[in-house]
Amino acid sequence: MISGFFRTVLSQPLFNALVLLYEHASFGDLGIAIIFLTVIVRIILFPLFHKTAKHQKIAQKIQPEVKKIQEKHKNDREAQTRELMELYKKNQVNPLTPILLLVIQLPILFALYKIFINGLSEGSFALLYSFVPAPETISQLSFGVIQLNAVSIPIAILAAATQYIQGRLAMARAKGQDALPAQARKMAKISIYAGPTIALLVLTRFPAAVGLYWLTSTVFSIIQQIIVNKSVHEEK
Repeated sequence: MISGFFRTVLSQPLFNALVLLYEHASFGDLGIAIIFLTVIVRIILFPLFHKTAKHQKIAQKIQPEVKKIQEKHKNDREAQTRELMELYKKNQVNPLTPILLLVIQLPILFALYKIFINGLSEGSFALLYSFVPAPETISQLSFGVIQLNAVSIPIAILAAATQYIQGRLAMARAKGQDALPAQARKMAKISIYAGPTIALLVLTRFPAAVGLYWLTSTVFSIIQQIIVNKSVHEEK
């Protein structure tokens, strides 16, 4: 039941969008269609990402006050919780916001990931809506050199490199935020190397279509983070 709901609400609409982009907006290049679809979805999710970033900035700003309350009421959990809730309410911070936004985003990104693993194949055309015609021919060759249904080491390396850049940006932000907990700064430092390592391990085992999605998504995330950091800074 859950898988059927997931397919109807997410996988099927996204798959149909991919086919439409392949047929009408990508010059018959599946790789370009994947890039377009990834960017479109990330643009749709941008408001959620922006809200999460703003929430994190506020949470970092009030971190010293949080520590004071925790220290003040370290032996009284009830009083500690009460004062923390008052602080969060005063600053319009909901501790569950990042989790809720992540829960909304993950199924969409997972659906994209699953579509790109399966690719455009005749077996998946059963997902097409009645008004979306099936492509007559499907070329798995993208940009004249990338075989999307096979592993691509260059794509995997590029994706790992962009993941490293994203990690460096995260670390630079962490160094510039004194209110950020030491544990968070430590996690940002670990992510510099963990991200690229995971990218290489995954993308050297999956089709290049997944790697192209990963690469596009990471590049978009880097640009997105720069824009969000600038806008949040200007709002201070």
